[in-house]
Amino acid sequence: MAQVDFNERQLTLKLVYFGPPLSGKTTNLRALHGRVDELNRGRLMTLETRDDRTLFFDLLPIFFRSNGLSFRIKVYTVPGQPMHEATRRVVLQGADGIVFVAHSSPEHQEANRESFVGLGRNLAELGLRVPVVVQYNKRDLPERIALETADRFGEPERKLYEASAVSGEGVLTTFLAALRATWDSLDPMFGLSQRFGVARDEFMRTLCAHVGGTERDTLVA
Repeated sequence: MAQVDFNERQLTLKLVYFGPPLSGKTTNLRALHGRVDELNRGRLMTLETRDDRTLFFDLLPIFFRSNGLSFRIKVYTVPGQPMHEATRRVVLQGADGIVFVAHSSPEHQEANRESFVGLGRNLAELGLRVPVVVQYNKRDLPERIALETADRFGEPERKLYEASAVSGEGVLTTFLAALRATWDSLDPMFGLSQRFGVARDEFMRTLCAHVGGTERDTLVA
């Protein structure tokens, strides 16, 4: 869960990118890390396994100067290969929000479904109830599923985010959408807006500027 210190006015969140192999989780993280100024980010770390990897980095403290709030985000990927189930569960521990990265190729739709079922199983075993934002990556593929008919994984009204992480398109929008959902999930629990004196929209604008976005990016998300 979120690390909240009202006395020190500090908030730390953990965001995890989950999805099947080859969906572009690593590319998402690299694109996100690359657009943040070096002064505002930690080093991109990689934990290599035999045939997959886990990446993570910190977005270094974001300071809300009006009221002294210090905010940090820890961003992780999980290995996609099924054999790394235990590693995925460890990485998911303490997550506050999830980005599920689905592959846009028709041939990968069964892998998408299996991975989403695995995500649900892991969250249940960990006792986590956190928001999940779904991104369909690799929208640059000539043959890709239509978003109108894409799997919404049990929620017919779920909003889907499009991305081409290789070019960076859609990466920031997905990230901001996940953080917006995470804030909305945690605010009733911890009273973040009231006790920190930071409204959701102010939080989003400051976060967006911290990662090199614009006002329009917060509206799209």
